[in-house]
Amino acid sequence: MSMETETPARGRRLIVLLPLLIFLGLAGLFLTQLLSGRDTSKVPSALIGLPAPQTNLPALEGMNLPGLDSKQFAGKVTLVNVFASWCGPCRDEHPVLLALSQDKRFVIAALNYKDQPENARRFLGDLGNPFQAIGVDAAGRAAIDWGVYGVPETFVVGKDGKIAYKHVGPLTPGSAQTLLLPEIEKALAAPG
Repeated sequence: MSMETETPARGRRLIVLLPLLIFLGLAGLFLTQLLSGRDTSKVPSALIGLPAPQTNLPALEGMNLPGLDSKQFAGKVTLVNVFASWCGPCRDEHPVLLALSQDKRFVIAALNYKDQPENARRFLGDLGNPFQAIGVDAAGRAAIDWGVYGVPETFVVGKDGKIAYKHVGPLTPGSAQTLLLPEIEKALAAPG
């Protein structure tokens, strides 16, 4: 066998093995992530510890509540919930928000994301309104500033106006108890 015929044959074998090598490399990466012990359901937020984005959204008409203005956060702990009437998980988490709204130590404000005003009013009229302020983000630009991946999401903003915690996805009674409320307690205990 000459050197000329051996090189193309080796190249063909390498081309055949290349997809297998790529697959094994990706499988190893995924296995490493899986065995790392990290909670892969958590989506990190680059905004934790930073001031809440400057936000000044108009009020949801017909609700007799103010819009969402980040200046309102000063000196009090605020939950900012991103919701939409068209969001099924938002409907699922709504009873949890109503229960949280009974605690007067913090404010619950809303960023109504890419919604029709009449649909948002109907949603809140049917399910109840846990919010003390509702800002309308019709174009979704404010949500981008907040680093929102999708609805629903809930942020804890401390008395210092900084984002202390971000919960991605619908709140459940369990996640509110074990994840959100401890973060609210930390924010309430922190100096303003």
